[in-house]
Amino acid sequence: MFTGIVETTGRLVSRKLLGDAGKLIIETELAKEMERGASLAVNGTCLSVEEIDPQRNLLQFHVLAQTLDRTNLGVVREGKKVNLERPLKLGDRLGGHLVSGHVDCTAPILDIGQKGDDWIVEIALPEEQKMLMIDKGSIAVDGISLTVAHLLKDSFRVHIIPLTLELTNLSEKEVGDLVNLEMDMVGKYVLRRELLQEENNQG
Repeated sequence: MFTGIVETTGRLVSRKLLGDAGKLIIETELAKEMERGASLAVNGTCLSVEEIDPQRNLLQFHVLAQTLDRTNLGVVREGKKVNLERPLKLGDRLGGHLVSGHVDCTAPILDIGQKGDDWIVEIALPEEQKMLMIDKGSIAVDGISLTVAHLLKDSFRVHIIPLTLELTNLSEKEVGDLVNLEMDMVGKYVLRRELLQEENNQG
């Protein structure tokens, strides 16, 4: 379980496709503190560390084809920043919101603008996710816990403060880039309960 508070960023060194899976190598100073088999959220995607090279600050991950297809890890260009967060520990403060590390979908950035010191990013909202989003609700964008500032018909906007821009990969994003989206976990359970109740009532 994660919080959506990005701990640091790393750089994608290489991505190799091996049949129906792939290998990602990421450069990060966290390599000195990680163990094989440990979990790490990469752009909000929970991955397991396969190999570590602490001398060169490298982490290697085995990534399934489904993960590459469902997330932006299959399209992020080598050399680009990725957001990294280690799992929440018992007793830690929950600074953002509960994030599972299971990405629901990707969506393109539609617009990037600036208002004062803050940046406003508009992201497309896939039809199948609309029921899970509310105005002023929480959403994880590339693993970053953000608040939905404006909910539109087919998109939503988030406001990015300078510190978030500095500490995450958002500083490198451009219009058209795909971002990973994970909808609020609480909303998923509420919707699931309502759907089951509706099925029972119809039965």
